[in-house]
Amino acid sequence: MIPANIIEDIRYRCDIESVISSYLTLKRTGSNLKGLCPFHSEKTPSFVVYPETQSFYCFGCGAGGDVISFVMRTENLDYVSAIETLAKRAGIALPDFSDGNERRDGLSRSRTLAMNLEAAKFYRKCLFDDNIGAPGRQYLVDRGLTVPEIKHFGLGYSPERGGSMLKHLQSLGFKPKEIQEAYFAGRGEHGYYDYFRGRVMFPIIDVSGNVIAFGGRILGDAKPKYLNTSDTPAFKKSRNLFALNYAKNSTAGYFILCEGYMDVIALHKAGFTSAVATLGTAITSEQARLIKKYTDKVIISYDSDEAGQKAANRAIVLLEEAGIDAKVLKMSGAKDPDEYIQKFGAEKFKSLIEQSRGKFEFKLDEISSKYDIANPVEKIKAIGEICSFIAGIYSSVERDIYIEKTSRDFSIDPKSVKADVESKRRKLSRENDKKRQGELIRITSGISDRVNPDFAKQPKGARIEEDVLGMIFIYSEYVTRAVDGRVLEENDFVTSLGKRLFTYVKEKNSDGGFVFGMLNEEFTQDEISRVSQMIAERNELSVNDEGSFDTYVRALRQESDKINSGGDISLEELLQKKRSGMKK
Repeated sequence: MIPANIIEDIRYRCDIESVISSYLTLKRTGSNLKGLCPFHSEKTPSFVVYPETQSFYCFGCGAGGDVISFVMRTENLDYVSAIETLAKRAGIALPDFSDGNERRDGLSRSRTLAMNLEAAKFYRKCLFDDNIGAPGRQYLVDRGLTVPEIKHFGLGYSPERGGSMLKHLQSLGFKPKEIQEAYFAGRGEHGYYDYFRGRVMFPIIDVSGNVIAFGGRILGDAKPKYLNTSDTPAFKKSRNLFALNYAKNSTAGYFILCEGYMDVIALHKAGFTSAVATLGTAITSEQARLIKKYTDKVIISYDSDEAGQKAANRAIVLLEEAGIDAKVLKMSGAKDPDEYIQKFGAEKFKSLIEQSRGKFEFKLDEISSKYDIANPVEKIKAIGEICSFIAGIYSSVERDIYIEKTSRDFSIDPKSVKADVESKRRKLSRENDKKRQGELIRITSGISDRVNPDFAKQPKGARIEEDVLGMIFIYSEYVTRAVDGRVLEENDFVTSLGKRLFTYVKEKNSDGGFVFGMLNEEFTQDEISRVSQMIAERNELSVNDEGSFDTYVRALRQESDKINSGGDISLEELLQKKRSGMKK
């Protein structure tokens, strides 16, 4: 349990506007600030920061909270680690909260990072060991790497036998269960065993210089070819990139996005220091938004085979959704950037970058290669696919340019192409309207509400409850009024989430005072986002005075009394009764 005064001191010194501005661009709109949400892809800003209440809320995806919640989400940290990160930023010395550095729910981030650092040292020592490191060194030499390059990327080797990571980490005081949770050990019928064996090891280092995970490449033809650390308290593969710690300092003005570790290392060796790679998976929206923090331009350099080109297609979409200008590099005569540079050299690769294609040229080539354009039936299919692609583009200017190019390339009247595109756009619009209408019905009725499933049972009372809680969380005097003045009790709330929130506020208030940041200790980020929604909705209203608060409290009590006396019945309960009557 972290004392309220420490949390409040951290929140005071780590002003939410200052912290969030270091991650994204905010523009002032009245007394608040707006920006593009870092938690989902959007083109129109819906992420709002409220300096007065030191909170944020995204009206697009529903993410919300305080400065602690923001750091937890952005950096993929647990509660204690987020407190430690912000305390370090503010220059606040903290006592040890972690009881031996272990959380109640498992391994801590700091303990994982300590283990990763020791593992990186061990793998490197094994690589340069004359007795056990020869296979790893030979593989890297065969791939054209020198000792300085190996050391630059911190590469290592996990021997098949002769060196046990499990034993090494145990000798440093780590427990087998911890070692397993950090993905250095597995567990079988005969106990624990080394997870990585007979592999060249690639450490994944974050922008702060922490070793957060590893990728291991098998020597030989065994499967899987690559083995990667799964998600841990220090690492989430969908939110990190290999070599970002170096690429962020590049002056190239763009990133080169690759598929493999060796492709990135080969490019850095050849002077292309802005190369990064995803971590054993296709690019994610989180990785796209991470890239956006450092550059607005990306050259996609995936393998030249069919799978690589499909992956490039997906990458274009996600990068463009994040507001990044994405182009695709076209290689021939080699399957990947590493092989291409070895065969043709760095200058040739540089010319490929300069000739890289935009999304439409890439799509045009992809569709055209699927069909025999000399055949009228296949030509119609190809044009139909291209028109569908153009129809999904937001900018009318961009659409007109692509329509002109399509008409030239396929010798078709541009008016005909435009007519087909507009027809497909109308169909898309109808489908989207139908989808939005269904979503609106679900939201307003509370159906599929995973955060507060009781909302659908008592929608009227639940809405009043959220108004009351919103004012309690904005104004500290209402906490005192509700708790010390005994204006409200737990049973006055109509949903289990409302009861839990009020009970927590009440307990903390009597135990030295409640501050918003404490919620991060006991509630999920989705639940905290719901609280932030309550605050945001009350912030949008000008009527939040004492009289209004009392009015909402009376209304909530009335709804609660109706429910408790059986005088009010929800739609769900009514339908259930009707079904029961029909069965009889």
